[in-house]
Amino acid sequence: MIECMTVGDMIPTNAFFYIDDATRHGFLIDAGADGESLAAHAAAKGWTIERLLLTHCHFDHIGGAEAFAMRTGAVICAAEDSPRYYRDPRWNLSLWGGGKITLSDVTTFADREIIALAANPDCSLEVRYTPGHTTDSCIFYSARDGVAFVGDTIFCASVGRTDFPGGDTQALWDSIAREVFTLPPETVLYSGHTEETTVGAEMARYRR
Repeated sequence: MIECMTVGDMIPTNAFFYIDDATRHGFLIDAGADGESLAAHAAAKGWTIERLLLTHCHFDHIGGAEAFAMRTGAVICAAEDSPRYYRDPRWNLSLWGGGKITLSDVTTFADREIIALAANPDCSLEVRYTPGHTTDSCIFYSARDGVAFVGDTIFCASVGRTDFPGGDTQALWDSIAREVFTLPPETVLYSGHTEETTVGAEMARYRR
């Protein structure tokens, strides 16, 4: 089961619950700016969220992370290059957003790591690093369900900005070509800020 909640006021951000129907355990992908509402929703549904997986550590994706983790006990996880972002409000843009957000207890994962539920190891996501929007950007792919949670790497009819600290336009397009456009064309892409799309639709848009 996949359920989206859009949270945040300054920059509305999609947060995705990826839940195993059999065990009602799952992951949350990104936390927007409102961990309390996300935690309350999980509790109301009777879900146990084992890990909060961050596609990257810009403030609009991590603002609710600590509150969610405190309420649910979920482990916050991000890419190996994420500390430069979650420890520095300049890099994660929270100073630009009018606040100061940092995280202190984050577990890192490696490229191509398989993150599986403890309650059901058959329910898992593959990490694929996609630097470009940020140096710590990644996507989470499920071959079993034919979906990928792509954060701000690629959107419906757009791609991530590269004019922030650590951004690199060439690296972004290389990441999309290597890690997104090699997925089956019917793969559904769930992004941080737009409606869902597919690999095939975006390939047709850009490969002409």
